[in-house]
Amino acid sequence: MSQLYGAIEAGGTKFVCAVGTGPDDFREIRFPTFTPEQTLQQVIDFFAPFQKELQVIGIGSFGPIDLHPESQAYGYITSTPKAGWANTDILGTIKKHIDVPLAFDTDVNAAALAEGEWGAAQDWQDYIYLTIGTGIGGGVVSGGKLVHGLLHPELGHCLLPKHPEDGYRGKCPYHHDQCFEGLASGPAIAERWQQAAQSLPADHFAWQLQADYIAKALMGFVCTLSPQGIILGGGVMEQQHLIGLVRDKLKQHLNGYIQAPRLIDGMDSYLVRPDLGTRAGILGALLLGQIKLGGKHVLYSN
Repeated sequence: MSQLYGAIEAGGTKFVCAVGTGPDDFREIRFPTFTPEQTLQQVIDFFAPFQKELQVIGIGSFGPIDLHPESQAYGYITSTPKAGWANTDILGTIKKHIDVPLAFDTDVNAAALAEGEWGAAQDWQDYIYLTIGTGIGGGVVSGGKLVHGLLHPELGHCLLPKHPEDGYRGKCPYHHDQCFEGLASGPAIAERWQQAAQSLPADHFAWQLQADYIAKALMGFVCTLSPQGIILGGGVMEQQHLIGLVRDKLKQHLNGYIQAPRLIDGMDSYLVRPDLGTRAGILGALLLGQIKLGGKHVLYSN
């Protein structure tokens, strides 16, 4: 292969590593996220045989991460709730062993890019990709470019009004029961109800509560960021009945205030599932690498 690209989707639950020539031609492996030392060694071992052919590696990582090249902590995972991973130099560790250009961004930004290039957001210039799973995070695209700003958007830690019938103490170690992730992530569901989300029946009150929290967060994003559409990914959203409940709740919470036709009669095409499914993250990392080598995209809005 003359132009071999590498990609890493660095998730809090699992890592995905891939090499290939493009989205329709790549091979990948998946493994659980253990300690930084164990996990990054597996990453290095995967790419080692391809070093002579590799042109670049794109990395989409869980966070928060430092994305500013002038910062001393550039390439680090910083204040993450993931045990053992705070202040991990993910970019520097890989660079020591794999001598190719590296592109680095959040996993949700990578997924947002991929959905814009090949998936559900191909017709949008302003949109959000939100993942609701082990954690909650969001990538924001404005004018066709990723938003970074001070750090990068942390949509999972917006504050939410708590449901009056919810006595749960919250899962976020920083904001407890006050933020979106603390109330509505997969681990929060499991701890609140003492069973995994996928084992809860569709008519369980858990799903009405979950839809209410997601819709409240989305209302904030709709009112502040005014996206043309929102993509809802992540393991929690694999519950097929949930997206319909969220659409209904969002319409209820907006209460007709924003008079945009898609929020009134077109909600099915406004809140959507990822077209790329579970491949969005790794394909986005692949795209980050391609852009690093001089692709057509201008990545950032700032």
